[in-house]
Amino acid sequence: MLAGVLLAFLATAGLFYVNIMPALVSGLQDGLGFSARDAGFVASANVYGAAVGALVSVPVVGRIAWRRAAVAALLVLVALDLVSTQLHLAPALIALRFVHGLVGGFLVGVGFSVIARSGAPDRNFGLLLVVQFGLGGIGLMFLPGLARAHGAPVLFLALAAFSLATLAMLPALPAYPDVKPAPLLRSSGAHRARLWLTLAAILLFQVANMGLSAFIIGLGRQAGLSDAFVSGALGASNWIGAGGSVLVAALGVRFGRAGPLLAGGVVSAIGGALFYASDWPAAFAAANLVSAIAWAFVIPYLLGLASAFEPGGRAAALAGFFSKMGLATGPAVAGVLLQETHYGRLIALAVVGVVLSAVFAVAPALALDRTRTADLPKDS
Repeated sequence: MLAGVLLAFLATAGLFYVNIMPALVSGLQDGLGFSARDAGFVASANVYGAAVGALVSVPVVGRIAWRRAAVAALLVLVALDLVSTQLHLAPALIALRFVHGLVGGFLVGVGFSVIARSGAPDRNFGLLLVVQFGLGGIGLMFLPGLARAHGAPVLFLALAAFSLATLAMLPALPAYPDVKPAPLLRSSGAHRARLWLTLAAILLFQVANMGLSAFIIGLGRQAGLSDAFVSGALGASNWIGAGGSVLVAALGVRFGRAGPLLAGGVVSAIGGALFYASDWPAAFAAANLVSAIAWAFVIPYLLGLASAFEPGGRAAALAGFFSKMGLATGPAVAGVLLQETHYGRLIALAVVGVVLSAVFAVAPALALDRTRTADLPKDS
């Protein structure tokens, strides 16, 4: 369990800005005067870079010394975050954060490949989300206020501090030797189709959730809620929402993956629809809470589902690429749809996206559940 938590820090370090994305977007708007469009593009550039970095990691994760690669990547991330504190123009930040994303995405690909080799990927992906939501909750509670008081650089200093903390944890991780990789795309057409459906489900789920989440502080403000209430609701929902991943870590695949994925998709859609009543504080708080629980519950199962296609870690790294593409595309699409005020469009994007994701994920999950059931020992 301790090793799983340390792995969670490793796989989070390169992409921790995603967990504080609302604070980052609002901090760029408040601290540097960026428009919603520019702030969304900075956030998206960071995650698009991460997507490319994760894709680059796919063919090499089984051929490199993962611990040395992690040390080098973490040191570069710290340097790039420190440089980011000195930049105040959107084009410069977009370019630098894209490079930051490249390095961070490669690091996350390495982390995902190690989790896939850990023997319990669904559980450890669940622990990953527990760490992300728990620490993200702390960030969302305090960073928006700190950014207003001290400027946007405090956001990048927080990211650098997280990378340094992860660097200190690396020596405590086990070796996790390489597993001989199997063909990532087998000759079976059905196998390939199931893998691509899983990857599409991951992409859609992340686009839907991050598109709304990146601008959730602005949604709360437009609804007439105070910044203190919005920050408190976001922080509390992240902490309590981490319970969704705790449930994944406890259940694993005891009841398969199809049922949990379908249930999680329904709950996620309900949580998104609740945002239409955001002018009612209780509804805004409930929407954040339900959405956070569903997000933390569904993503570990989707990543575990992808990992099941190839135990060497390359399918997990590829899933990381699609996850980051979704996380990057969400703020970009949302920034265009939003046009500063049209939050109803973002809510619709979230609801439709999570429903389609569940539809895509159920078929491959059912196929793997049937295979797993057939492999279980029969009672004599």
